[in-house]
Amino acid sequence: MEGISPQLVGVELYFDDLDAARQFYTEALGLRVSDEERGHYAKFEGGASFVCLERKGSESYPSRDKAVLFFQVPDLQAAIAAIGRDRFVQVESQWAVLHDPEGHNVLLLQADSSSTR
Repeated sequence: MEGISPQLVGVELYFDDLDAARQFYTEALGLRVSDEERGHYAKFEGGASFVCLERKGSESYPSRDKAVLFFQVPDLQAAIAAIGRDRFVQVESQWAVLHDPEGHNVLLLQADSSSTR
């Protein structure tokens, strides 16, 4: 959407077997864990973006196909207003989530003031 300037910063995928998923991404792909809470999630940095693996059922905003796209925006409140508050399923101070037409989560994150474009 024109005016909100979204920038893709990460993807989150949900798994029934988080340990097997973590093992695949570390051993097969060689990604390094940058943050994790055992049994809940494992986050891998990928340059300017990240991949996060999360155990199904632990999210506060369920996704139809258990995937989330993360977009950083310079002004979250302006983005919410431009898209329409009624389209969001959850809004917090630093992020907001809406569903695309197929039910996938699209999460907008407030860019911090130190972010560069």
